[in-house]
Amino acid sequence: MLKEQAKQFTLLNKLVDVLLIFIAFAVAYEIRSRIGSIGDFYHYLWVLLVIIPVWHLLLSKYGMYASTRTHSIPKLISDLLKVHVIGGIITASLIYFIEPGGFRRILFGIFILLSFLLLTLGKLTLKLILSHIRRRGYNFRNILIVGTNERSKRFIHLVEQHSDWGLKVVGFLGVKTNSLPDTLSGYKVLGTMPQLVDICKSNPVDEVVFCLSRQWEENIDDYLHDLEEMGITVRMVLDHYEMQISRREMSMFHDEIPILTFYSKNFDATQLFLKRCLDFFGSTIGLLITGALYPFIALAIRLDSPGPIFFGQERVGEHGRIFKCWKFRSMYVDAEDRKKELEHLNEMSGAIFKIAHDPRITRIGKFLRKTSLDELPQFWNVFCGEMSLVGTRPPTPDEVAKYENWHRRRISIRPGITGLWQVSGRNRINEFDEIVKLDLKYIDQWSIWLDLKIIFKTVGVVFFGTGAQ
Repeated sequence: MLKEQAKQFTLLNKLVDVLLIFIAFAVAYEIRSRIGSIGDFYHYLWVLLVIIPVWHLLLSKYGMYASTRTHSIPKLISDLLKVHVIGGIITASLIYFIEPGGFRRILFGIFILLSFLLLTLGKLTLKLILSHIRRRGYNFRNILIVGTNERSKRFIHLVEQHSDWGLKVVGFLGVKTNSLPDTLSGYKVLGTMPQLVDICKSNPVDEVVFCLSRQWEENIDDYLHDLEEMGITVRMVLDHYEMQISRREMSMFHDEIPILTFYSKNFDATQLFLKRCLDFFGSTIGLLITGALYPFIALAIRLDSPGPIFFGQERVGEHGRIFKCWKFRSMYVDAEDRKKELEHLNEMSGAIFKIAHDPRITRIGKFLRKTSLDELPQFWNVFCGEMSLVGTRPPTPDEVAKYENWHRRRISIRPGITGLWQVSGRNRINEFDEIVKLDLKYIDQWSIWLDLKIIFKTVGVVFFGTGAQ
């Protein structure tokens, strides 16, 4: 009965979304047609046949048709934003591929904005209505908690803070038979784990939540099978491992093996896809600019000093992958050989080498470095996927050899042409550890918006010539 109601509710939810998408498109057409004639509305109905399936798949992927009772409002809005950014890229590409001349950028842009606003308003309204219903004691789920430790107390405290989740605690089960309290956090202790199945039979239980320490988890296999047969949802609290940095995620490995994953960086597959799209388009534009400036830069380098136009050096990329990083040559050809002679002049502490008035830099090299034009060939590294537009500075192998353990996390992502260090007044930072802290701040706080912010700041740094040497 409950499953059938859930199916009907999900179907209704999907139909409402389709209606909201249609309204958003119709209103977008009306707004665009007032700017200038774009033809009859029915000529654009085929676009909806592209949009609706893409939106449906993405809304499903981000759990909009599953239970969202424990989802926060910021997460709901964030997921809907991802749906529209990714959906916009995919749909625009498909529309342009199907009918290049039929793609209306202003119409599509207005639709994306209206769709995001309407779907967000719809989902928030639904969430608020359901939350109100649950607070009044309806649409709730009965949960039985196995475990009487601090972990179970923390769990029940969280449940009590969110009455809108609609979770009602039936009681607790202890693990050991001796010294069991009668109540825990105001709820009855109904028995012990061996009585689990019988207690589920004699009480209306929708979910069983295991809050056990590791030494007891091996004893739950038989109970899992019984609960599965009874159609009861099982949840396990997995906070055994105190990780200071990593975020945890439970997933299915190849749809067969449940895996608990600890991610040491704030990137998921969707975000990486968006970052790669930004890199691809940005590097394409960058290569066009490089091609336009190449004849002038190449001629200046040739006239200034003998040697090649480009300088390629081995750098360390993501997780220790070695790649050749390209630049316009700004030093004399014997620069690497002379580095050892100048190491005593190094102004940086730690695993990085830099001096203010480096005698190895050519006259044109000073200009190229001041304007950051020497780094233009790195757009090729970005295009090839070896680097990113924004990231951490790519170190040399000899620098990495001097790293401490915590330094190595800065090479857990693709290095970038620019980054937080470059836009934070890099000439004023002489401590390598401070550079690493900025890199780790970028990794921990990363978002596509942070990348865009750094890119815009970098443009300002390049035009005003600050921070580069």
